Amino acid sequence: MKTILSGIFAAALALNASAAQAQDKPPLKIGGILDMSSLYADITGPGSETAAKMAVEDFGGEVLGRKIQVLAADHLNKADLSANIARDMLDNQGVEMIYDVAASATALAAGEIAKARNKIIMFNGPGSIRLTNEACGPYTIHYVFDTYGQANVTGLAAVKSGLDSWFFLTADYAFGQDLEKDTSAVVTKTGGKVLGSVRHPLNTSDFSSFLLQAQASKAKVIGLANAGGDTINAIKQAAEFGITKGGQKVSPLLAFVTDIDSIGLETAQGLLLAEAFYWDLNDDTRAFSKRFMERTKRMPTSAQAGVYSSVTHYLKAVKAAGTTDAAAVIKVMKETPINDFFAKNGKIREDGRMIHDMYLFEVKKPSESKGRWDDYKLLATVPGNEAFQSLEQSRCPLVKK
Repeated sequence: MKTILSGIFAAALALNASAAQAQDKPPLKIGGILDMSSLYADITGPGSETAAKMAVEDFGGEVLGRKIQVLAADHLNKADLSANIARDMLDNQGVEMIYDVAASATALAAGEIAKARNKIIMFNGPGSIRLTNEACGPYTIHYVFDTYGQANVTGLAAVKSGLDSWFFLTADYAFGQDLEKDTSAVVTKTGGKVLGSVRHPLNTSDFSSFLLQAQASKAKVIGLANAGGDTINAIKQAAEFGITKGGQKVSPLLAFVTDIDSIGLETAQGLLLAEAFYWDLNDDTRAFSKRFMERTKRMPTSAQAGVYSSVTHYLKAVKAAGTTDAAAVIKVMKETPINDFFAKNGKIREDGRMIHDMYLFEVKKPSESKGRWDDYKLLATVPGNEAFQSLEQSRCPLVKK
């Protein structure tokens, strides 16, 4: 009896020691650098932080005996602030992975900091193709969309339907410039013409002078190479000025379901747009979106859905690799297909581009909608290898040619 009790006592001590050791391990921290308060806040912002927390909770809250902690910071759409936040997260706060980094200029800045420290950074909200071209890195992942994919899906469909002359309203920073450049290439390659462009400051409230130039061009399409609040304001003001009633089409080259919700179907109806995700695609997208909406009171954008998917993929890779070492984790991430509500047979290429299907949607008429958030009808599913830039076209130094 004494021997049995001694064995039980020893086992209990061992369990307590193991539990204490697990508690002594520092948390695994992942950090979001987000637009929490400006023109992209609805696209990413608090919703991206919520999506990351949902992913962590669904994963079980810990990995390798370490609690997982989600951090978030507001970059205020300032590239220098984004770089400083990334530096502080990685150097001082012990963050192992950075997610989202909404907006391209802020993403390019944070990406350089992560690259210098050999840390994984996953982009969900930014779109610049530079992130997988010149600015690519061995631990950089561009997950949701990019300017090439958006241009390829929307621009190609528009020109093929006869909308073959374009004028661009372009946000004057990396994302807008790349989106205009990539869409112009698609338009001209498909037999269309670019009649001109005008650049506007980021987060502007008055588009009147820019829209008048676009109207005067007589282009069939006014391409909006901007996003978020800029896209919303430009579409609303184009309607107010009677531009769309005059026969010109406004094409948002990057729009999200939250943008359409803000604009309203009366004004947005008929718009063609490319998205990586929509809440009402299938049972899986609806199930995730219902849970997300219970927390946020709004449907998820593709960027926010991508945060959940990418954080989950990262945590699974950490578990499989048995370490948080970036080289070991990224190897597993690139070797493992992504199959969830966001992507089917998704794959992260050597340049960091996550290849997955893209979707071409048309915004419904008010009479076609069953209620709020029922905004899109699916026109086409574009396979990832057709939507995104090929490796042969890549300017990423990591790509072997």
